[in-house]
Amino acid sequence: MPATLFISDLHLSPARPHLVAAFHALLHGPARAAASVYVLGDLFDVWLGDDQLRQPLAAAVVDALAELAGSGVPLFVQRGNRDFLLGERFARTARATLLPDRVVHDIQGTRTLLMHGDLLCTDDVEYQRFRAYWQDPTRRRRVLSRPYFVRRMVAALMRFGSRRATAAKDEVIMDVNADAVVDELRQHDVARLIHGHTHRPARHEVMVDGRACERWVLADWYRLGSYLEVTPAGVTPRTV
Repeated sequence: MPATLFISDLHLSPARPHLVAAFHALLHGPARAAASVYVLGDLFDVWLGDDQLRQPLAAAVVDALAELAGSGVPLFVQRGNRDFLLGERFARTARATLLPDRVVHDIQGTRTLLMHGDLLCTDDVEYQRFRAYWQDPTRRRRVLSRPYFVRRMVAALMRFGSRRATAAKDEVIMDVNADAVVDELRQHDVARLIHGHTHRPARHEVMVDGRACERWVLADWYRLGSYLEVTPAGVTPRTV
């Protein structure tokens, strides 16, 4: 049976052409034989609205996604904290299904909770306030109504502020909260959680009401392209 592939936190950008090349290698290689492909957030380093599709890198990435989907491989995309403005035009052009922030899918016979992962970082109160602010539909519409060049300037200022705030935070605060993980596994009645966001790839064993569960964290693509391969036999990290 073909494997299901998971990627997240690619942060694709013209500044990292070798990782853009790795992304295309994945889509033209292992992904072509996959049962389905999931992108769990932060495909792009920044997404300022679906009019970004006119930019060369974005257009090439979305064309590659559409080609993969057109070959018969189902494609699913979650929004991340960097590309939370991904919209329906992007989804139609990429021939992808946009997923909500939390979703349970049957992955190779196992009910699996899929998240970007930022919602699990509940100790980072400042970030959760920021996230809630920008999740408001009215604010989103207001941002998207501004000219593209204005959005670029706003994004640059926000990134600068984010880097300063991140540098001043304890790393523990920016990781997932253990109780939040247990709550999500319990609420959705699943034994497996796959997410990204924290850039700390690992497999964690979690006990929920006496039941053994597992949490898989996807790797970021800052240095190396990677993906998680899921089959009925188990889960295996791979590199591109």
